[in-house]
Amino acid sequence: MIRLENVSLAFGDKVILDNTSLSIKKGEIAIILGPSGAGKSSILKIMVGLWQPDAGRVLINNKDISKLSELEMLPLRRKMGIVFQGNALFDSLTVKENVAYFLREHGGIKESLVNEKVSEVLSFVNLEGTEKICIDELSGGMKKRVAIARALSFDPDIIFYDEPTTGLDPINSKSILDLIKRASSRGATSVVVTHILNDAIYIGDTLSVINEGAVVETGTVYEMLRSENKFVKDFFYEVFQDAALLQNKIL
Repeated sequence: MIRLENVSLAFGDKVILDNTSLSIKKGEIAIILGPSGAGKSSILKIMVGLWQPDAGRVLINNKDISKLSELEMLPLRRKMGIVFQGNALFDSLTVKENVAYFLREHGGIKESLVNEKVSEVLSFVNLEGTEKICIDELSGGMKKRVAIARALSFDPDIIFYDEPTTGLDPINSKSILDLIKRASSRGATSVVVTHILNDAIYIGDTLSVINEGAVVETGTVYEMLRSENKFVKDFFYEVFQDAALLQNKIL
């Protein structure tokens, strides 16, 4: 479905990605995980064609997109949904107008079906009755739901999520993660960039751990827990140490 083959990217003397390879299967929830500044969001931007790598190949359904122009990328983008970290919504528009605008611009849907589709996706993300509310009146969790509804509105093959729970409280974070799992059940491949290990463990089918611009290891949660890689072991240890401390306090 998605493959990065020996991808490198640099800005001046700063190496962002260093000979990085990664493979994501159709229909899975694939987590790109690592500390801040590791190169996670750079991988996402390359996957969606916003950035072109200096070297290597980026394949979507066996088509190399690494050197495609913006015009050549358009047909592929119509099959991609993107949930940006900052949501990228129009604050002055209503919930319905945000989803409908994107659907008209991106989805190629008949005008007579726009309202029906907007209602469908807003219902899916549990935002019925919010159609006439302006975005700037919504909470952070509700804005994220609108962003997900917008991404789902044209039934994409792939949905990319960039740090979907950053800035949300634990209750809203869990509801967004549950929503990502439900969205995946519609058949789309999901690629989730996050630095939050608990989120990755909760929803991920596979985890790719990134550090200093390279994929350190890829596998299931179980495989990661048995990893002999020092960085992976240290990364997981911090979370489980925190969990153990919390359990001790409760007991």
